[in-house]
Amino acid sequence: MKEKRKLGLYLHVPFCKSKCIYCDFYSLARSEERMDAYTAALRTQLRAFAPRAAGYTADTVYFGGGTPSYLGAARLAGVLEEVCADYDVAPDAEITLEANPESARSVDALRTLRAAGFNRISLGMQSADDRELRAIGRIHTARQTEQAVDCARRAGFANLSLDLIYGLPAQTAARWRDNLAAAVALDPEHLSCYGLKVEPGTPLYERRADAQLPDDEMQAQAYLEAVETLARHGYAQYEISNFARPGRESRHNLKYWTLGEYLGFGPGAHSDFGGRRFAFARDLEAYLAGDIGRSEDNEIPPRERAAEYLMLGLRTANGVCARECALPFAAAEAELRVCASHGLAVRNGERWRLTPQGFLLSNAIIVRVLEAMAL
Repeated sequence: MKEKRKLGLYLHVPFCKSKCIYCDFYSLARSEERMDAYTAALRTQLRAFAPRAAGYTADTVYFGGGTPSYLGAARLAGVLEEVCADYDVAPDAEITLEANPESARSVDALRTLRAAGFNRISLGMQSADDRELRAIGRIHTARQTEQAVDCARRAGFANLSLDLIYGLPAQTAARWRDNLAAAVALDPEHLSCYGLKVEPGTPLYERRADAQLPDDEMQAQAYLEAVETLARHGYAQYEISNFARPGRESRHNLKYWTLGEYLGFGPGAHSDFGGRRFAFARDLEAYLAGDIGRSEDNEIPPRERAAEYLMLGLRTANGVCARECALPFAAAEAELRVCASHGLAVRNGERWRLTPQGFLLSNAIIVRVLEAMAL
């Protein structure tokens, strides 16, 4: 019998209690009255697409947003039940729920989710400093993060991730060190550390001139501090922004970085499936009306796929190699040798990877590699 291919499933939940000032993801605040209709529409879309995934086994399922936990345990359990009914979900699938601390402090609700099949939870901690949280529009407190972690553990979640952001308004090096220490003290299996990005169209972008944002040098130092601190506590860096204890890497996110196939459901969700990349329009009202329009839909030609392999692979600790690249690798290797001479890349056997210092300059390095490959 032919073995089924592996597939990741992503389900977008476009609801938040409050919109953070830096967020440019598709989410809507104060739209609770649409939650039931959205849950029904999402289940309908899952059923409709299922026949196209008949040759696949879903080994990861990821509920992202928005704030999925804000949807409520009963709705989330119902959607996951639909997923398991319509798709071949592996018995050991990684099933992740993103949650904000203020909406993940009920042990009973978390036990309901754990019983439904969720086995990994990712909490948007962002900071352990209440002043920093208020400055970016977060509505939880540091204490609520501690409570959410405790509740998740009591509910049976043995795989927990925390998100942190560095480069927050008026953030000092000392505050960032305190945030790292607070996160490590909560004993998660996984940590994601992101530099704050000021995206056009967000409230933060409009007030960026007066936001007391740390400069690039301070952000770089914060990043290197995270790499060094987390390594000392047993968290290996496996992607630019992600750190994990052995075996606790995010299996779902690894699909994005290793060109695995995944299907996204809901407005704003992206997919890479069957040799095509497509995304659904960021329009909740149209989605609820059954108009599931695509904002993009493109076949991925071989040269573009090779460029993606290099671009994404160089974001990871596993790196890239000639054997896996669909195009002649000599030009890329020559560029990486130059990087190595400056301490920005290393070779381990057949594989090339960037160093932490190289990760800091990864965008520029990747551009140079792609230009060398004429991609």
